[in-house]
Amino acid sequence: MNFNYGKEFAMDLIEITIRIVSAFLVLLILTRIMGRKELRQLTFFNFVSGIAVGSIAASLVVNQNLDIWAGIYALTGWTILTIIMGLIDIKSKNAREVIQGQPMILIKQGKIMEDELRKARLDINALNAMLRKKNVFSLADVDYAIFESDGTLSVMKKDSKQTITKSDMNIQQVKTEPFPMSTEVISDGKVNTSNLSKLNLDENWLEKQLKQAEVNSISEIFFAEIQKDGTLYIDTRDDNIPKQ
Repeated sequence: MNFNYGKEFAMDLIEITIRIVSAFLVLLILTRIMGRKELRQLTFFNFVSGIAVGSIAASLVVNQNLDIWAGIYALTGWTILTIIMGLIDIKSKNAREVIQGQPMILIKQGKIMEDELRKARLDINALNAMLRKKNVFSLADVDYAIFESDGTLSVMKKDSKQTITKSDMNIQQVKTEPFPMSTEVISDGKVNTSNLSKLNLDENWLEKQLKQAEVNSISEIFFAEIQKDGTLYIDTRDDNIPKQ
């Protein structure tokens, strides 16, 4: 009885080993066939494709009720479908928009597009975090920010922020800014009193700045931050871009 159990256990180990090696080799080959695009960017389709391939491969390894050849066939079939969809994506613009989605302009001519931000399921804090990853620490420096279909953010700074730096001209830099970095003071119509206090400022100062900018109510403001030089950057809820 023990001999039969040991024999069955050994057979199970051999089968699992065969499944692991088969799944590994098939995944390696099929991933190479699908191309580097699956690894380089994670669009909606790539995300679904990756989950499906991973699930099939996992079932092939651990589910002994699934025939090895049936699992390999499923992986191969999904790979062929992925390649076909990739070819359709290249050939048809309309199909590409459905499969991959479209880039979304989150900042246009220095103006935050609140509607697009909501469609992208992002808030102002998430946008700021993505900008910081691009070495942009102030929204006032941005001319355009585009949320790509693979989830990355492309940023074009304003011309005035792309000029030659003092270090390029071997000029010693002198720190003249009163603040170390740009700081949020209004977000979605609400004043951040904590940040104001850290800058040794109060709401009276903020109200004066808003009056000078001809803003009647804080509720009209989507986002505002104090720049390093002490000026106030204001973005209202109105997404209309003023004509030049």
